[in-house]
Amino acid sequence: MQTTHYGHSCVLLDTGAARLLLDPGTFSSGFETVGGLDAVLVTHQHFDHLDPDRLGALLSANPDARLIVDSGTAGQLAGFEHEVVEPGASFEVGGARVEVLGGDHAVIHPDIPVIANNAYLIDGTHLHPGDAFVPPSAPVDVLFLPTGAPWLKVSEAVDYLRAVAPRTAVPIHEAVLARPGLHYRLFEQLGPEKTTITVLDRERPTTV
Repeated sequence: MQTTHYGHSCVLLDTGAARLLLDPGTFSSGFETVGGLDAVLVTHQHFDHLDPDRLGALLSANPDARLIVDSGTAGQLAGFEHEVVEPGASFEVGGARVEVLGGDHAVIHPDIPVIANNAYLIDGTHLHPGDAFVPPSAPVDVLFLPTGAPWLKVSEAVDYLRAVAPRTAVPIHEAVLARPGLHYRLFEQLGPEKTTITVLDRERPTTV
């Protein structure tokens, strides 16, 4: 599966049968010119995962793409045709199979309400957890690993990496960090021996 990272949580997955863009948010760039999409998938409503100001142009350039979101994001999409999916659901899009996992965003602070968060497992191999440490339903080949966030300690990310133990971990959700390489090195030092940490060059398609 070919993967392109557009910064932070935004990735394009090209399965050979489908082109899926996940989490086109405000901290990401370059996704605006992506074409041939079968779907845009959004894990949750936060601005760094969905930029409504750029969504219209993206969908206009991809008129056949389905916009698939969690229940919380749906309230922000007046004027946009969209589909709401819940954890436990599975569906086909463009020849790819998507399973919806998760349920809740990780806790940022006890005073901040917890919102909905969908994780998406593509073809049973590539897991994008959104903003939570969502356990996969079965072993996965590739984990898109959250690296830095107000809700995240690097020790928790390492423990999640160890628990999932994928063939490859691709760090994402790094835009809040001034020096994300420090975290990447910890993943390499403390992660499972069988897991390769692959940091993608931004906007460059890579097979992982």
